[in-house]
Amino acid sequence: MIAVELSREDPWPQADWDALAATAIRAAIARTPYGSLLDTSAAVEVSVRLTSDDEVRSLNHQYRQKDRPTNVLSFPMVQRDLLDTVSQNSDDGELLLGDIVLAHGVCAAEAGERGIAVETHATHLLVHGTLHLLGYDHMDDGEAEDMEAIEREALGDLGIADPYLVRED
Repeated sequence: MIAVELSREDPWPQADWDALAATAIRAAIARTPYGSLLDTSAAVEVSVRLTSDDEVRSLNHQYRQKDRPTNVLSFPMVQRDLLDTVSQNSDDGELLLGDIVLAHGVCAAEAGERGIAVETHATHLLVHGTLHLLGYDHMDDGEAEDMEAIEREALGDLGIADPYLVRED
């Protein structure tokens, strides 16, 4: 069972972020070999924080030595090789998969550049962040292509257009 704990701070507007986050996270997990996490009896928790660029900048500086805000940060709490045995590796039947943090200003600016709603772009970033929690990365071309393919499939399941499609204006 997937549980999403979400906190929203200004300047993020009021919206049903809980439902949006849960839907995005479930769609991402479903498209990976870890889809069984959706049905496990263990409580698998993902923490989502919607916050300001300033907070994300601080976290990015502290954990990645990059002194600038970024759209999404992910902090995995489980090693990838342990994900298949999540229910056996949890003493109390609960497991924190990790934290996902989104920066409002960066997210809103990127959504504006793409001509899409902030909620749509946030959904993409939540899918992307969830894949990071599952051990996916985009440090080389092969990894990036694999991760993007899963993102496209998950977003397609949600009726969201391919975010990597190059638009010709």
